[in-house]
Amino acid sequence: MTNINLLKHVIYFLILISCFVTKPSDASRGGIAIYWGQNGNEGNLSATCATGRYAYVNVAFLVKFGNAQTPELNLAGHCNPAANTCTHFGSQVKDCQSRGIKVMLSLGGGIGNYSIGSREDAQVVADYLWNNFLGGKSSSRPLGDAVLDGIDFNIELGSPQHWDDLARSLSKFSHRGRKVYLTGAPQCPFPDRLMGSTLNTRLFDYVWIQFYNNPPCSYTSGNTQNLFDSWNKWTTSITAQKIFLGLPAAPEGAGSGYIPPDVLTSQILPILKKSRKYGGVMLWSKFWDDKNGYSSSILASV
Repeated sequence: MTNINLLKHVIYFLILISCFVTKPSDASRGGIAIYWGQNGNEGNLSATCATGRYAYVNVAFLVKFGNAQTPELNLAGHCNPAANTCTHFGSQVKDCQSRGIKVMLSLGGGIGNYSIGSREDAQVVADYLWNNFLGGKSSSRPLGDAVLDGIDFNIELGSPQHWDDLARSLSKFSHRGRKVYLTGAPQCPFPDRLMGSTLNTRLFDYVWIQFYNNPPCSYTSGNTQNLFDSWNKWTTSITAQKIFLGLPAAPEGAGSGYIPPDVLTSQILPILKKSRKYGGVMLWSKFWDDKNGYSSSILASV
């Protein structure tokens, strides 16, 4: 009986070990991050998340904030924040989160009026974001009572000053019981002109680098080396949990940098995935992905 019991324990132990052995390969798989919110023809948030293709959704953009400005959310044709018609997306944020998808509010973008004037101003903006989109309370939450997972820095305009202060102020809210994820979308020239010092705070969880509209560090037809050189620079120079390859989801989605899916999956991802910091692929945007079917083409290889 003793030998039989011992054998049972050994078999149980081997089964337990096998479970843990198979998990790292699953965990090491990358995910796809998508930008949603800048085209009313891209479907709603629930439909976006129901595709099963995305692990992260950046709701874009908060286009006005800082320096005593009244913050302004722009979701293009989806709703009108000024008329308080975006609150119904709160339930859709929760729907996405119930599927295990992290939902961020993206700050900035290529149009708008935003900047941080001082360390004190950074705290004012952080408090606004906490109370209106994260775990705080406000009577004017643009997306209703949904608690987003974090804040995405897509800073493409203005001054580089005090974004690091904003990141520090936001990170402190993680001590209130629920982690506030910080993500960023710098341009691929290193260091990023506007976000360089901010990324050096070592507070960012995910960094999805825009490898487009910058030919010296992006893919151009037949040339992968510039992209590889830039990727290596980023992955060896900044501290982040995961780093993503940011791409346009269709040729029309950016001025340059589009990578045909077959080139991405056969020539580029196998090299990038050798990095322990590889997190996956970021796509601009849901609208262009719908047009081109890009995420469907690459999902199995990410």
